Amino acid sequence: MSTGAVLMTVDEFLRLPEPQTGHYELHHGDVVLIAPPKWGHEEIQERVRELLKRTIGDRGRVRVEMAFRPAPEYEVWRADVGVVRKERADATPPDTYLQGAPDLVVEVLSPSNTAQEINDKMAVCLDNGCSSFWVADDNLKEVKVTEGDITRRYTGTATIASDLLGGSIRVDDIFQGS
Repeated sequence: MSTGAVLMTVDEFLRLPEPQTGHYELHHGDVVLIAPPKWGHEEIQERVRELLKRTIGDRGRVRVEMAFRPAPEYEVWRADVGVVRKERADATPPDTYLQGAPDLVVEVLSPSNTAQEINDKMAVCLDNGCSSFWVADDNLKEVKVTEGDITRRYTGTATIASDLLGGSIRVDDIFQGS
């Protein structure tokens, strides 16, 4: 939507009318129209949300399509699933966006995602408060977890342990029935 010559600010972005379908995000000052997720994508998002919520309990908030501002200007994004520690969630006023990236971000791959797009989102999130970035790939039935400079690949009955969550999640529970 941007001409590339002028970056859109968050204030300008917030004045845009809602699109007829999908939602807008602001990436590096450019407006990006994100198509609505398909049924299978939503199923995995919801399953991940339930697993994360069960694991973290009342120590944090878990949301599907969590809106956040990873950087102070030119950025308004959504995580497929986001986890925020309770203290951060409680400190976020209801009429604002979460400042910085969620503590844990889960992106469920869609056919339209590019490696460059996912790598950019991961870098921006990890540089702005995210401690764990997960990429769930339904085709491969795997989850790649990046923390710092280390990426680990989990498949099948493997469990993803997380200090933030205070427990672990089995990979095959994420992809059950998909």
